[in-house]
Amino acid sequence: MSHAATPLLTDLSRTHSRRRLLLAALAAVSLAPLAACKGKAPNARAVPAGATVLALGDSLTSGVGATPDTAYPARLAQLTGWKVVNAGVSGHTSAQAQERLAALLARHSPALVIVSIGGNDFLRRQSAADTRANVRRICSDALSSGAQVLLVAVPELSLLAAAGRLSDHAMYEEIAGELKIPLHRKGWAGVLATPSLRADTVHANAAGYAQFAAGLVDTLKETGLLVH
Repeated sequence: MSHAATPLLTDLSRTHSRRRLLLAALAAVSLAPLAACKGKAPNARAVPAGATVLALGDSLTSGVGATPDTAYPARLAQLTGWKVVNAGVSGHTSAQAQERLAALLARHSPALVIVSIGGNDFLRRQSAADTRANVRRICSDALSSGAQVLLVAVPELSLLAAAGRLSDHAMYEEIAGELKIPLHRKGWAGVLATPSLRADTVHANAAGYAQFAAGLVDTLKETGLLVH
């Protein structure tokens, strides 16, 4: 190799080094939002003790399979010091929950709305598109009222679900991402996949609701909605 080629190789080496540094910087920038998603939710404000929190949902919120004082809203109130309003109605679909939301918001003026709805839609094989639109509107209307929102993922129906292997329906992740609200993942899926935590195949027992509430508290702390 001639001495004349040496400066050219040096320049090429420097060019490759600069490219590697640039790619590394770009990768760091692109991964930053992902790291942020694992921490506090965008613009999350800590909900103080004594604040009113609305738990909107169906039978899993009302506490079917246990007693009112062992339903998850009651457990959550004990763990947080919040005044948690149990707005769960057994058998209600996302459309029915959406219809009663306005009156609940006007009556209670909650600082936070916890939305856990959609299971009855899935059980009745209702349109996934309609369910998604209803859940999204519930969250959007709650945000418009000035409340913060925590969305709870609900398991989807599948052959694996029939065998006790539950997974969250993908629509909840999508809605949370679109509205930039925190999502509680695998809460109900984890409880309902565990026989000792169930009253029946679709409802928790007192131990199951207690575990769900404890997991919910972990998510609330991670997102900055709860500070202890």
